[in-house]
Amino acid sequence: MDFDFNKKQLLIRQTIEDFCQKEIVPYAEEIDHEERFPEKEIKKLAKMGVMGMSVPKEYGGAGLDNVSQTIIMEAVSKACASTSVTMGAHTSLCCYPVAAHGTKEQKERFLPKLASGEYLGAFALTEPNAGSDAVNVETAAARDGDEYVLNGSKIFITNGGKADLVQVVATTDKSKGHKGISIFTVETKKTKGFKTGKREDKLGLRGSNTSEIIFEDMRVPKENLVGGIEGNGFKIAMATFDSGRIGIGVQGVGIAQAAFDEALKYVNEREQFGRKISKFQSMQFYLAEMATRIEAARLLCYKGAFIKDQKKKYSQIAAMAKLYGSEAAMYCSRIALQMHGGYGFIKDYPLERYYRDAKITEIYEGTSEIQKLVIAMNLLGKGL
Repeated sequence: MDFDFNKKQLLIRQTIEDFCQKEIVPYAEEIDHEERFPEKEIKKLAKMGVMGMSVPKEYGGAGLDNVSQTIIMEAVSKACASTSVTMGAHTSLCCYPVAAHGTKEQKERFLPKLASGEYLGAFALTEPNAGSDAVNVETAAARDGDEYVLNGSKIFITNGGKADLVQVVATTDKSKGHKGISIFTVETKKTKGFKTGKREDKLGLRGSNTSEIIFEDMRVPKENLVGGIEGNGFKIAMATFDSGRIGIGVQGVGIAQAAFDEALKYVNEREQFGRKISKFQSMQFYLAEMATRIEAARLLCYKGAFIKDQKKKYSQIAAMAKLYGSEAAMYCSRIALQMHGGYGFIKDYPLERYYRDAKITEIYEGTSEIQKLVIAMNLLGKGL
């Protein structure tokens, strides 16, 4: 058992950490406070090949292993969660369905544009009446000759108002339940009937674009049915979420680490009662608890990525990583803020941003409650 990264992974870690310190960290506060979409940062990540990290080399991507992708997600998340979720929705949720389940023609048509950053991607499942209950999607796709006509709407879609390409989950046969769900690749700028609705005003991740998207008699070529076969959409979506949950888990680790680093620096600078507050046992216990939770969460995430790289089943470990990584983010951001006292509550310090950003990790790509269900079903032999 080897817990060390290989030489390539170490180089990737050093490169992305240096990039984040220079190109993302200085602008993270601005992105949050001004609700600025991190377009410049995403373009720079694309030039580095990061936006194509999950795309095979034969389609213009970097073809990185999952451990390396996890290293990148942690580093960017530590620097700016708004930027990391914009990147992650593209590299994981959007690229994965086509890269893993698309036809050869679909891979050749869509993946090079996603890998280069020419296209920004999104994944659209959530609806007003279909969140955790993914089978209950009401967006309908009706076959009409060589096209499908889609009608419906989606909410809370990351990159929804900015995406050039969206993977849309729709029902092609309501009577078949989860076996009647399909996924369609939609080029937003080229498709009539695609509209963007309300942009959400959020607690955290204020730089990321989270929007409603609407389909009104939207015609999509039959060639854009992911995998080319109706009814495989639910299976593809669940596999996509398994993959994405490792990313959200390590996003939580990145946020937690950022909060911890601020707390560690602060206790070594702040003096009260005639000595540095790092001398107080209460502060020491907080640091010990945070460091332990971060390390445990990080190990879960990298174990999940490693198992995925081994082509083994990883649904359970991915859910564990997402569950614990998000809990670590919430705990560490809360305690780090508390350790700063009143300073933690004001926007002059980044603690309140970490605290606001952390909450969503317990909600999107499956709530913590859903993660526990997935873990339990795997333990009981009923894993999807």
